Amino acid sequence: MSRGPETVVEQPVSGYAASARRPGGRGLSAVLPGLPQLLGGRWGTGAMALLTWLGMGLILAARSDRVLAATAGGWDQRVALATLLLALLASWIWSWREVAEADRLKTVGVSQWDLAVRAFSKNRTAVAGMIVIVGLYLVALLTPFIAPHDPNTQYDLLTNRLVGMSAEHPLGTDQFARDVLSRLLYGARISLSIGFVAVGISVTIGTLLGAIAGFFGGFIDGAIMRFVDMVISFPRLILLITIIAIFEPSIFLIITVLGLTLWPSTARIVRGEVLSLREREFVQAAEALGYPKKRIILRHLIPNALAPVIVAATLGIGNTIVLEAGLSFLGLGVQPPTPSWGTMVAAGRNNLLGAWWLSTFPGLAIVFTVLSFNLVGDGLRDALDPRLRS
Repeated sequence: MSRGPETVVEQPVSGYAASARRPGGRGLSAVLPGLPQLLGGRWGTGAMALLTWLGMGLILAARSDRVLAATAGGWDQRVALATLLLALLASWIWSWREVAEADRLKTVGVSQWDLAVRAFSKNRTAVAGMIVIVGLYLVALLTPFIAPHDPNTQYDLLTNRLVGMSAEHPLGTDQFARDVLSRLLYGARISLSIGFVAVGISVTIGTLLGAIAGFFGGFIDGAIMRFVDMVISFPRLILLITIIAIFEPSIFLIITVLGLTLWPSTARIVRGEVLSLREREFVQAAEALGYPKKRIILRHLIPNALAPVIVAATLGIGNTIVLEAGLSFLGLGVQPPTPSWGTMVAAGRNNLLGAWWLSTFPGLAIVFTVLSFNLVGDGLRDALDPRLRS
């Protein structure tokens, strides 16, 4: 992988570094990870580490019975247990190591990626969006420990049907007397997983095809880009509805269809980057040394074209969540009784006045999730573009 140019900077003993070097800095990070960073002015990363540590500790204390039972439970409970332990360990190790690194101040080489991370951390709205996203994925993975009820359990229809917010049901119940909060939490697992995996598939396909088209050019470039134009020319929603209507709707089918139809925009972005990169000196040097074309593409061109791909993927996850919610709303997405945010909005559309909470809370979850991804995408775009860094 080719590295960007390094800039030698002198790190002054001030701000966060000075705070981290105070006596007891490591002790604070051992007791409350993230607290030294907060005291040093790095509120974004410090708040993320501290909130993660406190949240995991609260779950461990309040749901100790579920945590102990997870060792012999199903795969989702074991995933939740692994997430809980890894989040505790990761937040502690990260805070401790960062304080330790601050004790060894010296003149160091700073890469372009380091500069991008610093620029991103200065964007408070983007950092806030990142905190929300990390929190959402942690909640989704820890749902078996957090959800107050089973999402598919139907209570007494006579007394618990369409009941408003209460201590037993904080977000009320639906028309089948099921707990809305539990279904909202389990629905987050479906919606967030579909968005992440589908975008991962589309980014992988688009990056590989765009890099091949940009590097080889000629007939290969023309054939790939004409195929891209053909895929883009189809109305995406109609194509999705047609494919899902032919086959039986399932989570696997939705992920596959979304992943195989969202890649053309990424392919165009990567092709444009590779067309510029292939004329650079490091690519010409690699060709002169006789490196295989596969190695040049995978180890030199693609890593240096990742910046716009990361931005496109971040924005694409939000768009995919909205698209999946739309399909579920039309009855072509995740099928009942499996909860997802789109199916919950669709289920409550006939009771918007009498039971407004049925559609309001999953709708707000979609809005805040997509907004957070868009804020992070905008922050990454500004941080990864050297011309936009302040």
